[in-house]
Amino acid sequence: MGDWSSLVMLFATSFLSATLLPGGSEANMVYLLHHHSYPESVIIAIASVGNTLGGMTNYAIGRWLPDYQPKRRWDRHALAWLKRYGYAALLLSWVPAIGDPLCVVAGWLRLRQSWCWLVIFSAKTARYLILVLSYHWVAG
Repeated sequence: MGDWSSLVMLFATSFLSATLLPGGSEANMVYLLHHHSYPESVIIAIASVGNTLGGMTNYAIGRWLPDYQPKRRWDRHALAWLKRYGYAALLLSWVPAIGDPLCVVAGWLRLRQSWCWLVIFSAKTARYLILVLSYHWVAG
């Protein structure tokens, strides 16, 4: 096992990449898979929890918005998708550019927080599982 700082960095990049701030956790995760002997389950769990907390931070921001009128195109699409598909739209919370607005709009629409936690965590965990499987497929 390596030192814990690399896992803390994975958590931080996973969290930040799920907020409205720019960032990406995939490169950090692949680095850990390749250069450290941490169990993959630990890597996936830390990235998933960090990314979910970032998504739920966006949800909380949406809850604080009193009268949210989306101006950006992706924000308007997020609003339309959530109104049409409800919680199922949050399965796209991991997608760059639209995932963050989906979480903000879910908070603004006052969707049930427990269901948002569950759907967002499931989507983000599936994303990291696919990333790990892809890494193994490419690395051989």
